[in-house]
Amino acid sequence: MANNVLLNNVSHQNLKVITRFGAEFGDNVGSVLIFPTEFVELQKEYPILFRRNLETQRYHATALLGLNQSENLFLNPEIGSGWAASYIPASVAKGPFLIGFQSQDSGKTQNTVIHIDLDHVKVNQQEGYPLFLEHGGNSPYLEHIAKVLNLIHQGMIVQDAMFDMFSELDLIEPIDIDIDLNNGEKYKLVGNYTINEEKLTALNGNQLEKLNKMGFLHLAYAVITSLTNIRKLTEIKNSEK
Repeated sequence: MANNVLLNNVSHQNLKVITRFGAEFGDNVGSVLIFPTEFVELQKEYPILFRRNLETQRYHATALLGLNQSENLFLNPEIGSGWAASYIPASVAKGPFLIGFQSQDSGKTQNTVIHIDLDHVKVNQQEGYPLFLEHGGNSPYLEHIAKVLNLIHQGMIVQDAMFDMFSELDLIEPIDIDIDLNNGEKYKLVGNYTINEEKLTALNGNQLEKLNKMGFLHLAYAVITSLTNIRKLTEIKNSEK
């Protein structure tokens, strides 16, 4: 169970966080939650897919990391970070940290603050990167985490509007992914959605302008482009010994 507390430079002066990734840290998962604010970077490394919550009927985006639920093909203990990609999804990169909100001006405004899970496997006082400088300022690592959390926060703000627009324009379609490996193994990934490229290119000028002004046109193309990374996953899987 998580033990989330508001981070501060007095109580947590000596805390450190292990920044490498591995199965021992719970990183061996087949997909992770992602956000529109990182689609442009994600498309270079991972297939971007949509999933739908059956209860709420809302969509969310995921990055595909492996061919089953407990497989992350990007984990590699032979490299320093443990993760063989130049960009790591924000939901993974954030580690034991999460965004919180603190009321000010008698509740009229809310500021974002950083919380930390003290019981997280990467949190300790012996190994990893310090969170604070000797005299109390934020360490470069914590400054990086603040940027990652802000990316998540901004992504959560815009994602519903993005999916609403994609749905309004009837751009979302189901996609079944069939993968045949060199050793004869076959994988069929179901329950995913993507952008219908034909419908996207068939939009009229007004629709394209609206999609572009809202900042969603390039995100739609990022999703389409990212599907070429399914071949990348297949190649990594085929190279396993």
